[in-house]
Amino acid sequence: MGGALIKGYSKLHSAKNVFIFDKDAEKAESLSLEYGVNLCDSLEDVMASSEIIVLAVKPNIYEVVLKEMKEYRKDSHIIVSIAAGISIDFIETCLAGPAKVVRTMPNTPALVNEGMTALSKNASVSDEEFENVIKLFKSVGITEIVDETLMGVVTGISGSSPAYIYMIIEAMADGAVLHGMPREKAYTIASQAVLGSARMVLETGKHPGELKDMVCSPGGTTIEAVAMLERKSIRSAIIDAVDACVMKNQKMKK
Repeated sequence: MGGALIKGYSKLHSAKNVFIFDKDAEKAESLSLEYGVNLCDSLEDVMASSEIIVLAVKPNIYEVVLKEMKEYRKDSHIIVSIAAGISIDFIETCLAGPAKVVRTMPNTPALVNEGMTALSKNASVSDEEFENVIKLFKSVGITEIVDETLMGVVTGISGSSPAYIYMIIEAMADGAVLHGMPREKAYTIASQAVLGSARMVLETGKHPGELKDMVCSPGGTTIEAVAMLERKSIRSAIIDAVDACVMKNQKMKK
């Protein structure tokens, strides 16, 4: 995800404004060479050079990194989290005091500039500062401001949901292969159909049910497929999947 943000931001803004550090020196050097961003030798170095600090690390090491950051943090720093289950309160506690914190939940389609990022902030972050963070994530897709209490729900329908959609695309392609279509063609056709369907929802403003009805001719092929999906309880399965994801997020938070 850190690489996706670097890629997106560097295309729209100056790469000279980006400073990166990773304990995996080879990975950091590769990103620096590819996108022309500044390579730092330490956490202290990257924090001294930056105003917005994006913590692109796994949730299980957030506490370690945050406690290491305390020594180098300035009051003006804006700390940006991209991890599931990591609350603003947790970050403030690890930093041992008030801090400017923005919590986000992006997703992996940011890698192709089709990301969806939800954001929330604490009271210490000004509207102008928040807008600067939002611009960073708009460089890799679209954004929505949400109440922090809904971040777990965002994980269920955005952060984790690309995996559900990949499974659906794979299953659609399997159905096409069953009837003789070459797999690569099946992946292309199914993937574009999913992409186009999502864009229809976003750009027409129509209810998904209304768009579904537009495809279902009386006695036609689509309503036959829809009826089968209903018999197989696809709606319940997807609702249960989102619910399981949200509940896991709550456990991680604890």
